[in-house]
Amino acid sequence: MEAITTFFDFIQQQSGKLLDQTLTHIGLTFISVMLAIAVGVPAGILITRRKQLAAPVLGFTGILQTIPSIALLGFMIPLLGIGPKPAIIALFLYALLPIVRNTYTGINGVDPTVMEAATGMGMSRRQLLYKVQLPLAMPVILAGIRTATVINVGVATLAAYIAAGGLGEFIFGGIALNNTNMMLAGAIPAALLAILFDWLLSRLQHVNIRKAHKTVYALPLLFLVLSSFYLLPNTYGGKMLAGFTPEFMGRKDGYLGLRNVYGLRIRTLVISDMIMYKAAYEKELDVISGSSTDGRVKAFDLVVLEDDKHIFPPYYAAPIVRNGTLQKYPELEPVLNKLSGTINDSMMTALNYRVDYLKENPEKVARDFLVAQHLWRPAGNGTKGTIRIGSKIFGDGYILANLYKMLIEGYTSLRAVTKTGLGGTKIVFDALTNNQIDLYPEYTGTGLLVILQAPQQVTDSIISDPQKVYDYVSAGFEKNYGIKWLKPIGFNNTYALMMRRKEAERLHIHSISAFTAYVNHQ
Repeated sequence: MEAITTFFDFIQQQSGKLLDQTLTHIGLTFISVMLAIAVGVPAGILITRRKQLAAPVLGFTGILQTIPSIALLGFMIPLLGIGPKPAIIALFLYALLPIVRNTYTGINGVDPTVMEAATGMGMSRRQLLYKVQLPLAMPVILAGIRTATVINVGVATLAAYIAAGGLGEFIFGGIALNNTNMMLAGAIPAALLAILFDWLLSRLQHVNIRKAHKTVYALPLLFLVLSSFYLLPNTYGGKMLAGFTPEFMGRKDGYLGLRNVYGLRIRTLVISDMIMYKAAYEKELDVISGSSTDGRVKAFDLVVLEDDKHIFPPYYAAPIVRNGTLQKYPELEPVLNKLSGTINDSMMTALNYRVDYLKENPEKVARDFLVAQHLWRPAGNGTKGTIRIGSKIFGDGYILANLYKMLIEGYTSLRAVTKTGLGGTKIVFDALTNNQIDLYPEYTGTGLLVILQAPQQVTDSIISDPQKVYDYVSAGFEKNYGIKWLKPIGFNNTYALMMRRKEAERLHIHSISAFTAYVNHQ
């Protein structure tokens, strides 16, 4: 009961944002389905007339369905940038197959004797189509539109990754922040929308055949009205546009802190970490949330704004390991600690630059580093057991996971396997606590604010002292989860607000306070 009360409290607090996201989600869904109807129905009609085109057209639309949705969105970004355009095109492509296939099937399914009778009455091919075939095929065509609509309601949640908005903002933010209420606030409305639109369109399927022509005219108008919902939430003021990750949007050391401590009020888009740096460089965003040691800061000539009011805690990286694993393999701890103190901020930035921008293999980058530090050894036989190493989706996570794998296999009789790209904090930490992995590199600031969720008075008292933050999270993880923090690696990959260097210099902005003053007085 308490969980339900907390959920409804969250909904009440976020009601304005939830409404905006729901309207955006509806708009994205119906813009794309409307385009798919405009293309798919004529295409389905065409292939009933030219049978030789049926196999290629249905095969092509079928292939589109097999492409993973997040990959399809990624393919669109180089062509169309970020925002609604790539999302709408990707959703349009996903909606084509059921509409084309059902149009083709519905028309071909019309009783031949009915067609013969209509032809005998002197009807032309056009009259046969509009007065006989389409009205009789309409229930089947509407079934395809129902399927396309339900598919797109679900896939549209991924649009949040490329700054197109929608209910995915809550879902991905909740996953990143280990916030069940936030996840449900996005997932439940999305599910309800799918059920509602499926039910409404099912009603249209049962329309009397004689009145089917009215449905043909009413359906585009309905879809046009619903498509316009996308425009309603996007009436922002101001000139500056910020791109923040789902996790950053909901963190106290993220956008919440920027609003509460700095008083920043700015238009925001939720965007994936994978594309926001380039979006800032290409002037699609004015400011982004980033990681201070990310190689793309250097690659895209961005500048980190000074956190002059200290909302970002220290983010020193260190391996965290299950106590059960350390007890079973005591030789593991000294080997992992060999990396302690070896990587400073500039070195991590350089390593990330090679992976994030130059697209070098993280395994090669890790090996080159160990060789340079005289730490590399060839792998042994690995007969004693297997250590499972996880990492988040960020570049430094891939590098560190490979560093630990090579150290373990070079200095022990253990075998190591990596499970990289496990998404945000919740996914990888749950994997550790559920004994699906044995260790992964974590950050003290994340441990403090996201996992332990330290009270504000505690955070305020230790945030400026890296050692105190480390001691607090080390004790908290040991007590609450049976997980040990090993020695810090050396670099501080703190959150940062960053913008294009030339733009910052032109506007004389070097700190977050100066940026806030500029934005709030636009």
